[in-house]
Amino acid sequence: MQIGLKPPEGAVVLFNGRDVSNWHQRNGEPATWTVEDEVMTVAKGDAITAETFQDAYIHLEFRTPDMPEATGQAKGNSGVYVQGRYEIQVLDSYGWEVPGLGDCGAIYNQYAPLVNACKPAMEWQSYDIIFRAARVDGAGKVVEPARMTVLQNGLVIQNNAVLQGPTGGPVDENEGQPGPLLLQDHGDAVQYRNVWLVHLPEKGSDAYEPH
Repeated sequence: MQIGLKPPEGAVVLFNGRDVSNWHQRNGEPATWTVEDEVMTVAKGDAITAETFQDAYIHLEFRTPDMPEATGQAKGNSGVYVQGRYEIQVLDSYGWEVPGLGDCGAIYNQYAPLVNACKPAMEWQSYDIIFRAARVDGAGKVVEPARMTVLQNGLVIQNNAVLQGPTGGPVDENEGQPGPLLLQDHGDAVQYRNVWLVHLPEKGSDAYEPH
């Protein structure tokens, strides 16, 4: 389980547990989400980090509200947009035998999660995301698509998925350029905590250097 995973040395803490002073809305105005007990709760407008990144390891924890009368996309809906372009769905999909393209853990409308790793509503859950940004040529054309591996509650739900371009509702379509982390307001009181990332080098050494 990855609940409570502490940021390693060198990580960038995106949510400080006190306020959302380093987050903004799509229109550039300050984020309006509420913060209490080191937890931020969705309020009006998406929350977008000032920090941008290319390749990265991202950790966050979320909790969906208990909405027993709601169904489908109305049941604890939010989303995690990597680079502001590629949405990993957040939803109360607990107990659904065959999760689909719009269920929790899906790369929205591109890949369903491999398994349903959801916990019940009101329990904390984790996403651990290993992201490889798109590579582009000098003209900005994508020559290698972005890739993403996602673990939910310690289980692999997306295995090196090759992304088919931005999902719906991105902040932009500038693939190959650095982008922020966006947490979506979809009208439900989803909560987030322990949000951080580690910038990854785009390439390792291609030579053996004896030591």
